[in-house]
Amino acid sequence: MTYSKSTSSRPSTARVCLAILGVACVGLAPARAGAQAHPKAATAAQIDSLTAQEKEMLAIANDFAKRCAVTMERWITNKETTEEKLFASLYYPIPKTDPPKFTADWDGLSDRDILAVEENVLAKSSAIVFAVMVDKNGYLPTHNQRYSQPLTGDRALDLRNSRSKRMFLDETGLAAAKSQAPFLFQRYQRDTGEALIDLSVPLFIRGVQWGAVRIGYRPAGGS
Repeated sequence: MTYSKSTSSRPSTARVCLAILGVACVGLAPARAGAQAHPKAATAAQIDSLTAQEKEMLAIANDFAKRCAVTMERWITNKETTEEKLFASLYYPIPKTDPPKFTADWDGLSDRDILAVEENVLAKSSAIVFAVMVDKNGYLPTHNQRYSQPLTGDRALDLRNSRSKRMFLDETGLAAAKSQAPFLFQRYQRDTGEALIDLSVPLFIRGVQWGAVRIGYRPAGGS
């Protein structure tokens, strides 16, 4: 497998603008804008080109995406939120957070239901470092428990351990969130310094691409 390589951790202009807006409600382009309708299937040749570890991770990621979709569609069916709110791309800055954090109209549902799905994915392989769900703007409502620690005021510590509700607008993060390919492998360096493989698979809500699931893992043999 040929990896897309991304080592840039510099915030994009969009991220800087979000931080400047402070306590105002932030609205980005609706996630439906330009969204792909219906998932693309991977070809046999694409699957055959993968290593054993890549095939294992892709199977985990595909199941992860399906479980997230089922959960989010259940929110709509149960009238806990609406399709419009899920695709609205409205974010509410949490005051005095650095890096900036945001809530959304539905992120409490994610904390309640998606965390357990993510933790189940983490438990599937010791190589997996993180497993998360993001929308097409790079918003990550609920990170894994190990990365959802309370803020301490120590930016270096919080950068590593308090990662929920952030906008991940780095090159790798946005590529993962917006990719319309059946899967995307990227080799990159996290803003915490770890070198990982980032695997993303598109996430569809009622047949429309909403975002993606991302799995960060250590490659076999450390290569």
